[in-house]
Amino acid sequence: GLIIGTAIYAPFGLFGPRTGTNSAVSSGAHFGVVGRLIGTCLSLFIALGFFGLVIWTGGDSLVLGMNKLFGTHAGDGVRAVGYAVMGIITLSLAVYGHDKVVASQKWVTVIIGIVLLLGLFALGGQFDAGYKGGEYLLGGFWSTWVLGVVTGISAPISYAPFVNDYSRYISPKRFTQKQVLWANAIGMFIGCWTVMAFGAFEGTLAPIDLGPVGALVEASPKWYVIPVIMIGTIGTLAQGALCLYGTGLDTSSLIPRLPRPAATLLLGAVGIAVVFLGAFVFNAIDLINAFVILLTVVTAPWIIINLIGYWSRRGWYDPVDLQVFNRGEKGGRYWFTHGWNLRAMCAWVPAVVVGLLCAQTTKYTGPWADVANGVDVSIVSSMVIGGVIYAVLLKLYPERADVRGEAVGAAAPAEVPADVVVEPSVLT
Repeated sequence: GLIIGTAIYAPFGLFGPRTGTNSAVSSGAHFGVVGRLIGTCLSLFIALGFFGLVIWTGGDSLVLGMNKLFGTHAGDGVRAVGYAVMGIITLSLAVYGHDKVVASQKWVTVIIGIVLLLGLFALGGQFDAGYKGGEYLLGGFWSTWVLGVVTGISAPISYAPFVNDYSRYISPKRFTQKQVLWANAIGMFIGCWTVMAFGAFEGTLAPIDLGPVGALVEASPKWYVIPVIMIGTIGTLAQGALCLYGTGLDTSSLIPRLPRPAATLLLGAVGIAVVFLGAFVFNAIDLINAFVILLTVVTAPWIIINLIGYWSRRGWYDPVDLQVFNRGEKGGRYWFTHGWNLRAMCAWVPAVVVGLLCAQTTKYTGPWADVANGVDVSIVSSMVIGGVIYAVLLKLYPERADVRGEAVGAAAPAEVPADVVVEPSVLT
């Protein structure tokens, strides 16, 4: 699942160096400068969901870890305080901006990597390679296995709407497309695989009904509880800030009167509310499982359509015309039909509908979920349908020459023009 997800995700980082902007705005080249709102909405839901997830796990690691070390109370009130503290600190980092997020990732990566390696020594004696778990989650081997694969696919795909927040700083004069693609692929695969492997290792050590954090704390010797708290708290700071920063920036570009810090604060408040709902009102584990799968069903065809568009344009984009909607203007080569590219929309909508009809999670089962004898084909069907329809429409209704860059006689821009204001809120 991680290999498939990485293969879909990695080429998406090629947009930033060519467009000089983030994923949502870049998608305006293929969905239309108004149609980029789809990318903005996807980023928003992914950011809120994963921000909520990391605050939840971070707060639990802090509260449950302190409980094991010092016997402090770990009731709902204390947990609520833990979530609030983690949310406020993480939100503050996101508000301070891009350079702080990037700087934090550099040292967080090293610290968490060392802590995970320590975990192998701390917990290795309890590891059971023959652990069989309980009953299959979906009742059978293949349906449950495919669910695992789909969950693996969702991890890299969830990063796609955010990758160009960072790759847009890479100069196409200094680095080739192949270098950017492989750096993106290797970084994503190794990073996710390491953490997933540790999760599988940890999952054999304690009853899963304690939750992922509770199980790890329960299995850990006391000397390793402090590192566990570090995983939850320090890791939360970097990951949660990454989720919020780009979405806050994108939201502020849509609403010029709303500065990026204010937009980030607003989104962070909603994300913290999601944490409290998941922790105290609903079954958070089941909700997260359903959330990541359904969101992947919606996001995957959006990515495929953009990648087919990138290939058909040979990576050529006009950074100035991509910003038309953000400037409150109309027109430009990406205006298409009232700001929407009907080719992309006519491919994405049916792909999402079919994908959702075929989806199968612990919280939602589509009416077509048994079309493959219980095996979840939602993501595969949504990607194939979206990609095929878009490719056919491009063939039947070719885009204008100026959209493809043929009218200006260039295969790809060498560099984003220095006078282009890529993100309005950067100026503030």
